[in-house]
Amino acid sequence: MSRPTGTGRWLRQLHFSAFSLVMMGVLVLAVLILAPTVQAFLSQRQQIADQQHAVDQLAAQVNTLKDQRARWNDPSYLRAQARDRLYYVMPGEVSYLVIDDRPPAAKQDTTPVSSKLVKTQTDWVGSLFGSFMGAGLTQATPQQLSGTPAPDPTAPATGSPTPKK
Repeated sequence: MSRPTGTGRWLRQLHFSAFSLVMMGVLVLAVLILAPTVQAFLSQRQQIADQQHAVDQLAAQVNTLKDQRARWNDPSYLRAQARDRLYYVMPGEVSYLVIDDRPPAAKQDTTPVSSKLVKTQTDWVGSLFGSFMGAGLTQATPQQLSGTPAPDPTAPATGSPTPKK
C-alpha cells in the first residue's frame, strides 16, 4: 500500500460531524440573509450623507441671501446702488457721464504657460554680432536711425524772434 501524501493525511484527519455541517450551513445562510441588508444600509447612509451635503449648501446660500437682504435694507447701500446702477444724483449735485471712446484693448493670449524649460532655436551669438556690426558699419545718422527728422540748419531756432520783412 502507498503512503498518503501530506494533503491526503490532512483530509483524513478532518472529521465532519453533523454538528459542523449544520453550523457551516447556518453560517452560509446568515451571510446570504445579511448581505443585502448591509448593502441597503450602506446605500442609505450614502444617501443621507448626500442629502446632508445638499442641506449644508442650501444653508450657506440662505445665509448669503440674508446678508444681501440686510445690505439692501441699509439706506447708504441703497443710495450707492442707485448712483452706480441707475446714475441717480442727489438734489443739487451735477452728474457727468464720461464715455470711453478708445478702441477696445487687444485680446490677451490665453494659451497656457508651460512650466517646462524650452531651448530656444535662435543663434543669439550671431544675432548679437550682426547687431554690433550693423551699428558700427552703417552710414546712417542718429536721426535717421531713430526715425526723427533731422533739424533744418536754415530754420530759425524755436523761441527766437523771426526776422521782419
